[in-house]
Amino acid sequence: MNSPITFTTDEQQLSCYVMKIFDSDVDSVWKHFTNAELLDLWWAPKPWKCETKKFDFRDGGIWNFVMKSPENEKFFSGVNYHEINHHRSISMADFATDENGNVQPNVPTVNWLIGFTGIEQGTKLTLNLYFNSIEDLKQILEMGFEDGLKMQLNQLEEVLR
Repeated sequence: MNSPITFTTDEQQLSCYVMKIFDSDVDSVWKHFTNAELLDLWWAPKPWKCETKKFDFRDGGIWNFVMKSPENEKFFSGVNYHEINHHRSISMADFATDENGNVQPNVPTVNWLIGFTGIEQGTKLTLNLYFNSIEDLKQILEMGFEDGLKMQLNQLEEVLR
């Protein structure tokens, strides 16, 4: 049984807040966000698979990856890492790309602040997502972002067991 996920949207603040508690220590959860091989295990919602193309986890670094469907449909993406505080937080922006890593302007960029907090039950993971406009927020939600992210976080929980 998966632990509950809080997902709230604030249109006034152009943001989403997501929280989930994992029965794992901060180091274990952190590693699954900071190691390409471990990210590939859970980042794409099933039945899709994630495949890292380039990974440079550091302030100013980048992650390029592709999510592939069982029918070999591909969705290319990238992440720019802004600020990383070991075992505490990751500030980043994610965006759609073409197969060469060029940003696709028709899909909004999402700014993330990911927090890792050690608690008695394990790790409280918080995701604060910020959008540039109400249109961007609505577009991402209409693309199935909430359900996809919840699937990913539940997959992470299964991988951590």
